[in-house]
Amino acid sequence: MTSILGFVFLLAMVFGGYVIAGGKFGIIIGALPFEMMMIGGAAIGAFLMANSMHDVKHTLAGFGKILKGGRFKQQDYTDLLSLLYFFVRLAQTKGAMALEPHIEKPEESAAFQKYPKILADHHATVLICDYLRMVGMNADDPHQIEDAMARELKKIKEEELHPSHAMQSIADALPALGIVAAVLGVIKTMGSIDQPPAVLGKMIGGALVGTFLGVLLAYGLMGPLAARLKGVVEEESAYYEVIRAVIVAHLHGNAPQVSVEAGRKVAPSQHMPSFQELDAALQELSIA
Repeated sequence: MTSILGFVFLLAMVFGGYVIAGGKFGIIIGALPFEMMMIGGAAIGAFLMANSMHDVKHTLAGFGKILKGGRFKQQDYTDLLSLLYFFVRLAQTKGAMALEPHIEKPEESAAFQKYPKILADHHATVLICDYLRMVGMNADDPHQIEDAMARELKKIKEEELHPSHAMQSIADALPALGIVAAVLGVIKTMGSIDQPPAVLGKMIGGALVGTFLGVLLAYGLMGPLAARLKGVVEEESAYYEVIRAVIVAHLHGNAPQVSVEAGRKVAPSQHMPSFQELDAALQELSIA
């Protein structure tokens, strides 16, 4: 929502200043459809050439993230830490094999079913199940597990950042595409060089609309949207880092409460539950 408000404010300031300075919209409105067709069409064509269909769909889904913001709030981190606490406590008290019913068929696990949002998150469920399964296979070297998880989390983050990179590439190209549209406008003007100055002035003004649009769309729209999407992805990546922190702390031999506390400290500050809030949630934890 803030992205939309910011763009509306940007347009109000740019065009408001133009009007206050005595500018007229006639030339802009007249040239806008044709310039948008050239610049927007070229940008879309370049985007399709540079990306696979999977990446195109991924980027379109990224606009939803821009509008909604990060998926994970304080309650989501509390739920994740509560679930991880249950698993590390179970592994410590009954052994790693006690985890098998939960990690082999998470959709049938009472623990996962208590937290449907975690179960619906493919990355979170796979990370928890795969690495707890490795613990059950005696892969209990915390340094090896930490390195393996770091590599996988880096891969996930890079894949999720691709839409942001794709949007930034388009933002970088838009000023040049605006120049292309402007040059075509100048070529058109040169073909009418025998017209009076009033007519040529309007034609040159229309050509300059292309340069204006290219720069405005690049630095006023696509660039900020790409930066916003990158921020959302980086914020959400902390959610998965919590899983790594808890499992690695558990493998180092820490008590369940200490392992979960290590994970809590990784959560973003604005979404991190307090020690007292998490402790209250763990006290109320009841999973059959």
